Amino acid sequence: MQTVGYIDIKKYLCVAENITTSEVVITDERIQHIESHHPGHFERIAPFFQDALSAPDYILADKNPSSCLVLKKIEKGELRIQIILRLHTTADDISFKNSIISAWEVREKEYKRLARNKNILYKQE
Repeated sequence: MQTVGYIDIKKYLCVAENITTSEVVITDERIQHIESHHPGHFERIAPFFQDALSAPDYILADKNPSSCLVLKKIEKGELRIQIILRLHTTADDISFKNSIISAWEVREKEYKRLARNKNILYKQE
């Protein structure tokens, strides 16, 4: 397990109340998942996790409680990232942390479709 960044808890209160920590981690198992389902993406997007988590363009509702989709467009190289983030709340096991469930690069068309069709909880102004 490794720390990949930190969130502004106030920004993510639109997803869940009682968020317990700002630290975000990713496990080796989740890295393997990303590498197997989205070959080559992890190496390209991992350096931008902190930027995406701390200053998301959009936070979108997810079907799972205390989870959300984070979208971020990185100006360098026109890279667009989607992250599935699970937030840790007071209702969760104390040993858990905010964690990246999955992440991958998305095309501009998919980025726009998600922003248009999903329930927007937060939008950067």
